[in-house]
Amino acid sequence: MVPSQFTLYKLHLIIQEAFGWSNYHLHLFEVNGVNYTQAAPDEDWEEFESDDLDDKKFRLGDLGLSEKSRFLYTYDFGDGWDHEILVEKIVPPQEGTRYPMCLAGSRACPPEDCGGPYGYQDFVKAILNPRHKRHKELLEWIGGTFDPEAFDLDDINRGLIQFSKQASQGHGD
Repeated sequence: MVPSQFTLYKLHLIIQEAFGWSNYHLHLFEVNGVNYTQAAPDEDWEEFESDDLDDKKFRLGDLGLSEKSRFLYTYDFGDGWDHEILVEKIVPPQEGTRYPMCLAGSRACPPEDCGGPYGYQDFVKAILNPRHKRHKELLEWIGGTFDPEAFDLDDINRGLIQFSKQASQGHGD
């Protein structure tokens, strides 16, 4: 659950937090045929012309989204993480409820920089098979253990609460 006054950039940061990723790579939202992305990170990027709009300037509630609307979120263009986001429901904020909030999920998020969807499939095959030639290497890379079936809703929401606290102190969008 995400408040409609949040910007697309803040939604990007929320997705990063929920997935356990570190915001190392570029991202893009495509909403109703319009691309939104982060502003050029420095003057070296200005040479690349783009018609993409700055995602820090557009709030979710101003994008013409309705229930059952879908839009695309792409992260890490090299790895190609494409996510279709579905607006399941639009409800008024509930007093006393802290946002953003994850309501449900399943399975572990792929580790950042594992090579995109196909790289993740290879990663899982290797870590689940002790006889795989990359088993030891990839378990070491991931920090010793990884359960692709694991999902901890409470842990994700603790991270989102921390994110919310930081954002309210001016460290988010």
